[in-house]
Amino acid sequence: MRKALVVGINEYPKIGNLYGCANDARAVVEMLERHYDGSRNFGVKALIADSAATAVSKEQLDNGIDALFKDDAEVALLYFAGHGHVEKTGGYICTSDCASGKAGVSLNEVMTIANSSSAKNKIIVLDSCFAGAAGDDPLMPNTAELAQGLTILTASTKEQYASEKSGRGVFTNLFVDALAGAAANLVGEVTPGSVYAHIDQSLGEWDQRPVFKTNVKAFISLRKVKPPIEPADLRRIREFFPSAGMEYKLDPSFEPVRQGSAAEKDWPVPIKENTEKFSLLQKYNRVNLVVPVDAPHMWHAAVESKSCRLTALGEHYRRLVEDGRL
Repeated sequence: MRKALVVGINEYPKIGNLYGCANDARAVVEMLERHYDGSRNFGVKALIADSAATAVSKEQLDNGIDALFKDDAEVALLYFAGHGHVEKTGGYICTSDCASGKAGVSLNEVMTIANSSSAKNKIIVLDSCFAGAAGDDPLMPNTAELAQGLTILTASTKEQYASEKSGRGVFTNLFVDALAGAAANLVGEVTPGSVYAHIDQSLGEWDQRPVFKTNVKAFISLRKVKPPIEPADLRRIREFFPSAGMEYKLDPSFEPVRQGSAAEKDWPVPIKENTEKFSLLQKYNRVNLVVPVDAPHMWHAAVESKSCRLTALGEHYRRLVEDGRL
């Protein structure tokens, strides 16, 4: 069971409306509900306030958070986009009925509920100002208290504002891109760690800085996207490189393309079995698993009877296959 509560609030009549949070939440819902192939991913409940008629109250958000974390789901994910507030006693996420920042839902209370939850994996994603305060102990600065299985990802530190650009949250725009595949590994899995890495690399030193806090034994997959190479093809990597550090010898019989060079008369005729193997090696090359040795391109490595070898990433996936983990 994978559950997600997705909250996006534009409607703040007392403290100032926002403009991109509702659309951000809708984009997150679209990403979380289904994997790339249309199969079901998260069961999503959405609280989206883009007008007075759809305003989200503190009671609604409190009840939603309680329901999200109350059972032993495999994954319980909270996403919030809206106003945030911080003071000495801790941080808050604000609902439509807030007359002040500290009238919102206390992040300390959210953390207490999440920390005590029996859900196996708890993930909290906050696109709000000062959200980096989530998980901090207000009595012990720079100390976070996270139960086993809890991960927090926020748009900014506890001192920073979260920015909007072109009607979308800067952080959520990157978060959605990551879920769509920008943060996927070669088997098409997007994890909390890879999402953070994507966002971290996309924001410069002078931008808002995302915050990542986690206490997990292993990352789970948040979403599956179409892998850049078929898993069956990836598992064949040990056919070519059965042990670390090996090179795979090539010759012109691997290359089906002839360019009219005078040297062709000395080339062996293309062999179907070899050209099929070479096609797979070229796929490995395109996803940075394999590189030619002493040649600018795989084509040159073949026609000049050179070889190819695994990259560091290629060695990593070769070991995964060897250990039966793919």
